[in-house]
Amino acid sequence: MEKGLKGLKAPTGIPRAFGPFLCDTESMLYRLKGFFRKGEKKGVESVETLRTAFKARYHQFKLLLTANDKALEVMAEIERALHGLTPFGMHFVRSRSTTVSINVFQMVKHLNELSPKKYEALFDAFKEIQKRINPFLSSVARPKEGPLVIPLSGITKDMADQTGGKMANLGEMRNRLHLRVPGGFVITAQAYHRFMAHNDLQSEIDRRIQAASLDRMDQLYGLSADIQQLIIRATVPDDLAATILNQYEALEQEEGKGVRVALRSSALGEDLVRTSFAGQYRSELNVSREYILDAYKEILASKYGLPAMTYRLNRGIRDEDVAMCVGVIAMVDARSGGVTYSRNPVNLRDDHVVINSVWGLPKPVVDGSTPVDLFMVARTEPLSIPAREIRHKQQKYVCYEDEGVCRLDVTGQEASDPSLTDEQAMQIAGLAIRLEAYHGMAQDIEWAVRTDGTVLLLQCRPLQELQAPQASLDYSADPAIEPHLILRGGTTASRGAASGPVFVVKKDMDALRFPEGAVLVTSQALPRWASILNRASALVTEEGSIAGHLANVAREFGVPALFGVHGIMDVLKNG
Repeated sequence: MEKGLKGLKAPTGIPRAFGPFLCDTESMLYRLKGFFRKGEKKGVESVETLRTAFKARYHQFKLLLTANDKALEVMAEIERALHGLTPFGMHFVRSRSTTVSINVFQMVKHLNELSPKKYEALFDAFKEIQKRINPFLSSVARPKEGPLVIPLSGITKDMADQTGGKMANLGEMRNRLHLRVPGGFVITAQAYHRFMAHNDLQSEIDRRIQAASLDRMDQLYGLSADIQQLIIRATVPDDLAATILNQYEALEQEEGKGVRVALRSSALGEDLVRTSFAGQYRSELNVSREYILDAYKEILASKYGLPAMTYRLNRGIRDEDVAMCVGVIAMVDARSGGVTYSRNPVNLRDDHVVINSVWGLPKPVVDGSTPVDLFMVARTEPLSIPAREIRHKQQKYVCYEDEGVCRLDVTGQEASDPSLTDEQAMQIAGLAIRLEAYHGMAQDIEWAVRTDGTVLLLQCRPLQELQAPQASLDYSADPAIEPHLILRGGTTASRGAASGPVFVVKKDMDALRFPEGAVLVTSQALPRWASILNRASALVTEEGSIAGHLANVAREFGVPALFGVHGIMDVLKNG
């Protein structure tokens, strides 16, 4: 071919460097013309075969150019970052490196499609380059030694690296403070690593995260759903499954045959000061023996739920730093339950113990789905209750053996009765004061009162507090305000002042369209709305209390929040 091209010259105005390429192109066209002439002699069928082959190669050529352009774009982006023009972290490095690698691999693949067997050596070169790059992109390997399961009776606070902070705190209360805690056990961080390695999940999850645009909510939704399905469809290794079920049988010896259990997240890094992960992971209640392994996978999958993923991104927490431990705790036959703050979370100067309670399980308190009773307990000895608000409680959650967790309507006098007696409220306040003194900081405590009146502690973690305001402003007596008043009432869940256009969120699709800087208005203070708090200037809800998970996250993010503003959904409209 070269012999026949000696007389060809690059057209005028074209750089000399492109001459050989143009010659090769012209030569290829001559050869194609010859092929088609031969095809005319061989018949229409041969011509069609050649046309199909040409289209296929042309398509590969276009894909080659596209991959090349994409690789160059990302390399230019990396170059800008190296010049200090944009801030970046390891997620940027990993994601851009992955994108370049994918596109370079595509280039090699398309070259080999164009010229079979001519560029196969490039695959080996590509693998060698990847081998040299991967050590810089991989996370530092963590020690993964230790038991797969640990009974609660053997856990203390200094085992948080194996059990997660939530279960470590529960073990501390039981074993060192000798407080009443339900029996149970922890499926450890070692078990999490065992599960992930058995199914070879981590590399695939890393690849998907690195390839996604994490600043786009629609892509995050899809990414979250895909990864969760990967985990739910995976299998629990036989040795891990046997260990979990054997430990459940040991729990039966302590709590009774066929005991139902609650499975709760206890991820590494959860329940720490300033990073509570409040309500971001899943809990499974009233689980029987045959569903424990399925429920375990559901909890693991919730690590990649949308609220949890956005929370980690907004808090700058690396995905690989969060191993999901799971607590398995005997269910409590709760007459009432709730959350206690050893101090007022929205005012450090107020040292009252704040108790929020409902009938049945404490679930409605933490997910902000129903009105709750409020008891303010003074610390002076003897303890007293200077203030209380008893709400009309419309629903409660109870456990039935066959039906699972059921939501029941509360009717008659029970709806308006206090869910705690004064004696129970002061007993719970006394426990909160004791736990605050032991830990040296204010505490957020979840509890339940059994039908026999026994108070059981279910959780204890550092309380997310806000500084007291410099001055308390009361506009209620200002006549100039009255004509502009929209609604009166509500409870401050997170202090502050903010403004922005109203955006009403009723369903998940609304969250996808939530604009930056808008005021989030919703009916219930559900934990899932935490995924858009980083874009909200403020938060207003019709239901919810300062003890709910969404209130905790709002305080962490410094988003002003007003809960329990009845009728606000009817008054405020988008914009």
